[in-house]
Amino acid sequence: MIIVRTVADVRRALAVSRQRTIGLVPTMGALHRGHVSLFHQARRRADVVVATIFVNPAQFGDPTDLAAYPRDEAGDAAAAEAAGIDVLFVPTADSVYPAGYATWIEPSGAALGLEGEFRPGHFRGVATVCLKLFTMVQPSLAWFGQKDAQQVAVIAQLVRDLNLPIELVVAPTERDVDGLALSSRNARLSADDRRRARAIPRALAAGLDLFRQGASADAIERHALAQLQGLEVDYARIADFGEPTLAIAARAGRTRLIDNMPLATPARGGEVQLRSGLSTEMA
Repeated sequence: MIIVRTVADVRRALAVSRQRTIGLVPTMGALHRGHVSLFHQARRRADVVVATIFVNPAQFGDPTDLAAYPRDEAGDAAAAEAAGIDVLFVPTADSVYPAGYATWIEPSGAALGLEGEFRPGHFRGVATVCLKLFTMVQPSLAWFGQKDAQQVAVIAQLVRDLNLPIELVVAPTERDVDGLALSSRNARLSADDRRRARAIPRALAAGLDLFRQGASADAIERHALAQLQGLEVDYARIADFGEPTLAIAARAGRTRLIDNMPLATPARGGEVQLRSGLSTEMA
């Protein structure tokens, strides 16, 4: 595995691979089992796999949240190499947003509501950095996790609207033994915060049960909110991300967590093509 830090270096590293299938797994580091699962899936399909580690300042509205985001480059590099990553791209903020940078992607559509409502400017930063990474690496395939369902919908919209020749592959959410979705932010939870945060996967599972029983969207959302006692809830709503999805954002202590549950379960085995042009790859 090689580690590169500039746009010129990543392009040089990949120049000999342009006739092969390049897969990209964008991350913000603090890698966990969910990221490693994406790496393994990419390894099975792509000839050359690139992982990126970039804590994108443009998607953080709160400077203290950006400063507190966990970072462990040495540990991340070891995990990426063990998972078979070929190129680890770790750009600096100055290389992504050089002095005088003034071009931004302002997504609408899928970016409205939910995270777009509670984190103004967030998807501007997400869409801009993803487009920049896509142009830097020029992958044929890119992997993302279902946990960030609205983000995936925004990136799918970006790829479709700008006619980018990239297939997005969406992997199911990886969960810990207590049901909590794997997230780099989980490391910031105290034992008590984590205990209270377990209400999130319980609320999602209850919502799926109610959906299967034919309950209305309003009833499912009310029930989910009732399950989240002890948390500071931003939203518990059903959104359409190619299929109805119950999405929750809530704080346990100082840590804000997001999670979701697709309410129309895709068929198992291999890949299932969605209306958005994404594919879902089952682990």
